Order: sequence, then structure tokens, then C-alpha cells
Amino acid sequence: MRISITGVGGSLTALATPFRQTRVDWDALSRLSERQITRGTAALIVCGSTGEAAALTQPEYARAVHTVVEAAAGRVPVIAGCTALSTAASVALGIEAATAGADALLCAVPPYVKPAQEGIFAHIRAIAHATDLPIVLYDVPSRASVAIADDTVARLFDAQYIVGVKDATADLSRPTRLRARCGDAFMQWSGDDATAPAYRAMGGHGCISVTANVAPALCALLHAAWDNGDLARFSELRDLLDTLHAALFLESNPIPVKAALASLKLCANEVRLPLTRATPATEAKLLAVLAPIMLAEDQATRRPVFAMAS
Repeated sequence: MRISITGVGGSLTALATPFRQTRVDWDALSRLSERQITRGTAALIVCGSTGEAAALTQPEYARAVHTVVEAAAGRVPVIAGCTALSTAASVALGIEAATAGADALLCAVPPYVKPAQEGIFAHIRAIAHATDLPIVLYDVPSRASVAIADDTVARLFDAQYIVGVKDATADLSRPTRLRARCGDAFMQWSGDDATAPAYRAMGGHGCISVTANVAPALCALLHAAWDNGDLARFSELRDLLDTLHAALFLESNPIPVKAALASLKLCANEVRLPLTRATPATEAKLLAVLAPIMLAEDQATRRPVFAMAS
């Protein structure tokens, strides 16, 4: 039985895909998933941009989704990235994800192609018609080279093709605008860790996070503090995590997060070409930033951590 993602707020993690000797490390992927769930993450996103989906073969993609679904074991929803260079290829990924047991799809505009707004609408419609999985729209102009207009978002929601959006535009006025257009049932997750606290203040439901790969408990507690009205704790965690957000984007994602996870001995420090390993300067910065944050992360895991729905 699939888990609904409607109403799932707080910290959702865009999982990195671990490699070892150029191959996907399936055991490490299971361990990373388990660590996320036990530390309060509300949902897992597999095979997104953080997961180097563009570098995975279709059999690897299908197995990665299945591996995370199996590790989650119905405890949290699993959302599968569903972005390719064409609509046909994206539809094929959506069907693979549904077969592998995903609860929802995360769909961005195909990169490089630069479709018009009508093409974006038709692209998402085709994926929606191909599977019965709910779709989270992913607006990431920095990767797709095309922004998704508010009108297009509202049209897709009104047509029941999407249930929410991962917004990586860093436009903090947008949650209010989209809520006015689509209502409270429309789910809005930030796709930008650095502005996610402000996104919550503007009415967003949570964050699909890169940083949560490294500090899942602290990210979950940040959102729980907001949901509980504990602004002092929220501010403390916001400021603590800010340095980690910055360090994790010193180079193209997921290069720094892979280096950080390797320093914590959670997976090997491997990415697939054309990505290359973090520079020594980035690794040094990460190590300096990680020390106080991981101390706080370890302290947070000594008591139960829960991701709160907004």
C-alpha cells in the first residue's frame, strides 16, 4: 500500500547515491536510508539531482528505488526522481518507479531542452497519465534553464496532475502567492536549504534537503521547532546549520555532500563523471564546519526525534 505524501511536512531528504569502485553501493544506500528514518526524516527522495540520477543506468535507477522502498518498509514515503531529457524517457522512469514501489514522483522540466510553459504542462500531463503515482513538481531553473510560471503550477494543480512543488527558486514570496492560487492543500517544499527557514515563515510546509543527508536529526528538529512554535530553538538550529548549508554548496551538488558523508564514514567519496571529487580546500572547509554540527547531531539523537507535519 502506498503512503500519501499530502500533509507530509518538515525535513525530507534528497538522498545521495553511494558508489564504491564505480558501482552503486546498495548496502550503503540501505544504511543511509535507515539512518534518515531513525533520525526523524519525514520522507526520502531517491534518484534526484543529489542522487546523481543522470549518471545512473535504467536498471540502477529501478534497483535504487526498490532498495530505498525496501529500507523504508512503509515507515516514510519514498519519492522517486523522474527527470530525463525527453518526455518519453521520463514516462519510462515513472513506470519503473511505480513498479519498484515508490509512493510518488518528483518531476522537473527536462534539462537542456528549454520547453515553453505549454510544453511543461503537456510533459507533466503525460507522466501523470502514464502512472497512478502522485507528482511533486520540481521547479529548479538553475538546472533546467527554464522557470515554471505560477500560472502553470496552478493549472497543473487544478487539473489534478500534481499535489505540490519542490521550489528551488529561492523566491520567498512564492509560497504566499501559490497558497492564494491553490489553497492550503497544495504542498510546498523548499528546495533550497539556505532559505528553507524563511520559506517556512512564508507558509511553506518543509524542505527537500541536501543538508539532511549529513545532519538529519538537526534538520528534523529545526522544522519540529517551527511547528511547535519554539522560535528560540528554531533560531538556534537555523544559525547552527547555516554554515553547513554554505559548505555543502561550495561546489556543484552532490560533490561536497559526498565528501561530507565519506568523512563520517557513511559511504565512499565517489561521484561519477563528469562530476569530480571535492577539492582539498572544500574538504578542509567541510571538516572545520562538521565538528560542532556533528556534536550537536549526536546529542540530538540521544532523545527521540520526530519530523512534524505542518
